[in-house]
Amino acid sequence: MIAYTERLTQTIQRTQTFGVVNIDPVFDRLPSTLQNSAANPLDAIDRFCRAVVDAAQPHVGIVKFNIAYFEVFGADGVALYQKLIRYARDRSLFVIGDIKRGDVGHTAAQYAQAHLAGDDAADAITINGYFGWDGVEPFAEVANAHQRGVFVLVRTSNPSAAQLQDLHLSDGRKVHEALAAEITNWNRAALGNDNYLGAIGAVVATRDRQDAARLRAALPQSWLLIPGYGAQGGTAEDFQPYLRPDGLGALVAAGRSVIYAYQKENEAADWQAAIEHAASEFVADLRRISPNV
Repeated sequence: MIAYTERLTQTIQRTQTFGVVNIDPVFDRLPSTLQNSAANPLDAIDRFCRAVVDAAQPHVGIVKFNIAYFEVFGADGVALYQKLIRYARDRSLFVIGDIKRGDVGHTAAQYAQAHLAGDDAADAITINGYFGWDGVEPFAEVANAHQRGVFVLVRTSNPSAAQLQDLHLSDGRKVHEALAAEITNWNRAALGNDNYLGAIGAVVATRDRQDAARLRAALPQSWLLIPGYGAQGGTAEDFQPYLRPDGLGALVAAGRSVIYAYQKENEAADWQAAIEHAASEFVADLRRISPNV
């Protein structure tokens, strides 16, 4: 799985940013010019997502598509999701598929094949890790075979997450900290070397700097995918503790603050230029906390 890490590292070094642009399109929030001129909502979403990719590509090396915003349109939406993955990869972007699938055995294996194998697959996907290794292993095996990666949900940002993920175990750890320790064990077993970043990453979302530092320490060999920048209130400084000393290991994601940037100016005449400007500002802000990435 070192090849996966090398590819992700090269993407970050080439673009000099660890920023990720989330592309979660909602038809009612698209520019009115697209809504009014498209043959149907899916056509408008297709045109919008391609424009976002084109606007983001000069500034970031990673985009993330959330499949839910496409699945709502049925089979045609899923086909568009796959087409957009190809579109982004053709533009040298690293693509994360936000699918949050989870199960065990043959069912997990089928999910893994569907989302990690083949030319239409993303470079990495998000999965639910609370099935334990039985649920993660099928995804890890397919990811390994195709030099791709997974991000396991560890600590999510929704308000009620703490009711379960922050429960204390008998040894004093929180539930999510126990899962983080398991992920570290899985990466070490796969790599046999504590210096490498592995293909089993984690989705973590806390803006408490002490919690962030603890999660970074608990996941020394994991890429961390961290939502929350911009519209969710996160600033660059909130994410600094997630970085390793070498400036790698953290992927900070911004969504609405970038892709709907044109709404700040009462739908700017050039909405794509507004998106590109927001992507540029996002990247510049992240470079303040790690200028030598």
